[in-house]
Amino acid sequence: MTPLRQRMLEDMGIRNFAENTQQSYLQQVSLFARHFARSPSGLGPEQVREYQVHLVEDRKLAPSSISIAVSALRFLYKVTLRQPWAVDDIPMPKKPFRLPVVLSPEEVTRFLESVHRTKHRAILMSSYAAGLRVSEATHLKVTDIDSQRMMLRVDQGKGQKDRYVMLSPRLLEELRAYWKAGRPETWLFPGDIPGRPITRDAVGQACNKARLASGITKPITPHSLRHAFATHMLERGVDVRRIQLLMGHRSLATTSRYLRVTTSTICATTSPLDLLPALGPVQPSAPHPTHF
Repeated sequence: MTPLRQRMLEDMGIRNFAENTQQSYLQQVSLFARHFARSPSGLGPEQVREYQVHLVEDRKLAPSSISIAVSALRFLYKVTLRQPWAVDDIPMPKKPFRLPVVLSPEEVTRFLESVHRTKHRAILMSSYAAGLRVSEATHLKVTDIDSQRMMLRVDQGKGQKDRYVMLSPRLLEELRAYWKAGRPETWLFPGDIPGRPITRDAVGQACNKARLASGITKPITPHSLRHAFATHMLERGVDVRRIQLLMGHRSLATTSRYLRVTTSTICATTSPLDLLPALGPVQPSAPHPTHF
């Protein structure tokens, strides 16, 4: 490990960055250095701009992917290298706003019925029942299940914040059946490596396999179940603020975006056309003269 890489890792550790963020930033800086075959300490604003053009025009990356690279480079030059030039002037690409693809309750049922491994069904059902991020679901521990208060403890979710979410009686029944079959000890959903939880990739593969088996044409990822949780709760009339707390959103605006996809409040609204009086039949138009 180079001294610069070690120092950047220490700088992120001091600020208590999440492990995934640290690994992502290090990877992005490594790709940047490899592109120029030089240490980032010897590169500057012109090289950063050239690299951004490369990401857009040559690699054709999505704005969200470019944003990760920009964030990593901003941190490197502003915090670790303390460069005097205006690091904040490194432009951040504007992300297009896209509505999430939401499964209907019937599609969620069909999808979960297509998950044939007990562990995979239990973790995907947990994601939907409690609106969990995939990283939160994979890191659930046996001790996080509080059947007395009917709560699930989410330990160090996004932003490194703990929270409690509801424990569905139906989910509790499913988890008990799963626990009796496998008897997990520490991690509720252990992975193939002893002492480690199931990986995000393993959950993603199980999700894709179930989507193909279900015949659902919509794209489905583990995060789709979190989207479905929020949307279905809103459609049932649950307060947005309560959903924000359950999902662990820092901003209410993040939760409010689901208002755009709730069929009960958007698509079920009466069109003004339906409020007009009945229209008479179309009157035939006079023939157009063919000459003066």
